[in-house]
Amino acid sequence: MYHSKIIGLGKYVPEQVVTNHDLSKLMDTSDEWIQERTGIVERRHIQKGDGNSTSTMGLKAAKKAIERAGIDKEDIELIVFATLSPDYYFPGCGVQIQEQLGIKTCPALDVRNQCSGFVYGISVADQFIKTGMYKNVLVIGSENHSGGLDMTTRGRHVSVIFGDGAGAAILSRSGDDSGILSTHLHSQGEHIDELSLRGPSTEIWVPELIEQNPQENIPYYPKMNGQLVFKNAVVRFSEVIHEGLKFNNLKKEEIDMFIPHQANLRISQFIQKKLGLGDEQVFNNIQKYGNTTAASIPIALTEAWEQGKIKKGDLVVLAAFGSGFTWGSVIIRW
Repeated sequence: MYHSKIIGLGKYVPEQVVTNHDLSKLMDTSDEWIQERTGIVERRHIQKGDGNSTSTMGLKAAKKAIERAGIDKEDIELIVFATLSPDYYFPGCGVQIQEQLGIKTCPALDVRNQCSGFVYGISVADQFIKTGMYKNVLVIGSENHSGGLDMTTRGRHVSVIFGDGAGAAILSRSGDDSGILSTHLHSQGEHIDELSLRGPSTEIWVPELIEQNPQENIPYYPKMNGQLVFKNAVVRFSEVIHEGLKFNNLKKEEIDMFIPHQANLRISQFIQKKLGLGDEQVFNNIQKYGNTTAASIPIALTEAWEQGKIKKGDLVVLAAFGSGFTWGSVIIRW
């Protein structure tokens, strides 16, 4: 059995910074209200005409990861693209990246697991490498939330949370015992409607959305039961982290760096306290970028590595929870 190892990381975020004060001009909210509930100070939004989309942001992050991995784009044997906000209804962003990179042919697939998307994507790549089928896999998480948010008081509980951006990783076959030790995935579909965006879809086409839905219940804007999501997140985060540690005969005291999905700073702080970790053992950047869903972990992982907070031999734990509900963890020996 082979091991897979992250050999290159990259990120990209749009230039436009949207602060809490900016949002307060669009809806009944305030910097204090947002920071108290989420920890977010600002986020990045795509600006009309800046050339950014879910796929192009993913491409920029991918190019940086490929460069840092020291491989050629032709060495990539599989592309895994995680997003809830693809450029097209179909086809998915995976084939767009393949074309934009100029790779003539290689398999490309899309992962639709929202906030857990990058963790699921890493798990897919890891399994393909472990079985010996592929040597180098590109995993991308990218999101364009801003164009689909209800930027009014009606939608403030959701819209203040999300930002745009992309992160990418190159996983490659490892010659030693370092790399991805294990991945652990779960879902609980009974909570589908607690965090969702129902349309447009094959269930609700655009004409129906316009004609049949009252303004207070617009299905093409995301909706969230914030309290229920929070309560489930803190439980599932903890469970799946301990599951990964137990599987590898590790203890929480051995964690060198914990990188949670950047859903809410209060959730991260709760889990940090529960694990007994110091501030230097947890990386959060939600304050700058908001929740970038599938992109949040690869953006945070890239920044932590760039800042020298992750070193060779460190035990790194990734964990995510989100819509579906889905959740998962990745245990890495760097």
